[in-house]
Amino acid sequence: MPVTDRVTDKNLIELAKQQYENKQRSTVPSVIVPLPSNGQVYQESSPLRKGVVEMRYMTAYDEDILTNSTYIKQGIVLDKLVQSLVLDSIDIDTLIIADKEAMIIAAKVHGYGPEYPVTVLDSTVTPAKMVQRTMNLANLQIKPMTIQSNAAGEFTYTAEGIAIKFKYISRHEIETISDDHAVSDFLKLSIKEVNGSRELHDIEHFIRYQMTPTESKTFRKYIADNMPSIKLEAEFPGEAGGTFTAGFQIGGDLFWV
Repeated sequence: MPVTDRVTDKNLIELAKQQYENKQRSTVPSVIVPLPSNGQVYQESSPLRKGVVEMRYMTAYDEDILTNSTYIKQGIVLDKLVQSLVLDSIDIDTLIIADKEAMIIAAKVHGYGPEYPVTVLDSTVTPAKMVQRTMNLANLQIKPMTIQSNAAGEFTYTAEGIAIKFKYISRHEIETISDDHAVSDFLKLSIKEVNGSRELHDIEHFIRYQMTPTESKTFRKYIADNMPSIKLEAEFPGEAGGTFTAGFQIGGDLFWV
């Protein structure tokens, strides 16, 4: 048998396996997950632009991803998990932090249940002290995106003498920012057009020689103030009666508690 025939046969087998896998996955229940960004941070050509993603429920097979030592060492466990669960064809590296967090929390809620133990500061007692409480992750509130983007997923910022089009950068892009050039790297990644020019040289020239520290701070505050997020805070019963509101962090134990 010619080599080309063997290669073709191998490809057909792989294709059949993939089709079978896709068919089986389609039988697993799924859930529609709203994105905090409402899809505004993505290009109109992206499936994410519709503001929701469809994710299948986790199965025992997915626990192999959570325990994969290579993924753990590389710090990509949750990326691999989300990629496996999302039924839409998306690039995980393009996700902004809040949208990825929404998918991770949805995976936890529908895979292991919504309960998550947290340590929070109880302000109903004097002096205030740290106490153990259980949070229902299904009740987390979202701060949604409220500003509108163009078809490229870019937003407009104007100030005196400045007209900027910018984007919200992904977690993957954030990881490329140098500690020694944190502000300028952030600005270069975020700004896509300045005063009508999309040339990288003009953008870098503007950041280096024209944008003042005050203008930079105001611009970055505008980005932060309008950034979608998941509010990691809730109301808990206090030890002295009544309730208190406190923030908490989600740790690496999310899927193991």
